[in-house]
Amino acid sequence: MTNDSRVNDYLAQLRRALAGMTLAEREDIVEEIRMHIRERAGDGSANVDEILAGLGPAEELAGQYRTGLLVQKARHSISPLLILRATLRWALTGVEGVVVFLIAVLGYLMGGGFLLLALLKPIFPQRTGLWVGPDAFEFTIRTGVLPVSTPALHEVLGWWFMPVCAVIGSLALIATTKLLQFLMKRFRWRTPLAQATLATGALTAGWGSPV
Repeated sequence: MTNDSRVNDYLAQLRRALAGMTLAEREDIVEEIRMHIRERAGDGSANVDEILAGLGPAEELAGQYRTGLLVQKARHSISPLLILRATLRWALTGVEGVVVFLIAVLGYLMGGGFLLLALLKPIFPQRTGLWVGPDAFEFTIRTGVLPVSTPALHEVLGWWFMPVCAVIGSLALIATTKLLQFLMKRFRWRTPLAQATLATGALTAGWGSPV
């Protein structure tokens, strides 16, 4: 197989692995890699086999680009779904990503839970509220056959429970989103071209520039 054939085959694998991106994003990445291979081969610093080995498998290279672009989009988005997708992809890259993903899940669950309680109050007015008693202080809906209220445990907010939960839930969602956007500025990813330039035949262990 000629050098051109090996390069074209690698780029074809990369293009397939980038499925799901827009055509423009996909072609920009493929062209970037093509130019990198051409420049490295042209200056005589490495042969084609060494350059391709330095870039790593096409599927892994595509995964790095997909994660980087997703985090970049999420940094400027207020969509919880997009941010959760980005933090999940980040979680697959290391411990820092796992921590950020857990923060996202807990923060959005708390915010969504309070909003859900606000919606449930009109449906179950006698069972939903802020219950206070000995060793008890909880925003919840009481279910089952146990008495809803007892002399030792009673609901204190009444219909104020709805706006209170709505405000707490909204603030939790906003705070979680802002915190995650801040944390995603710390995201570092293996810069494929920088790695391939620094090492011949294998990926380096260094981290590149932030997305």
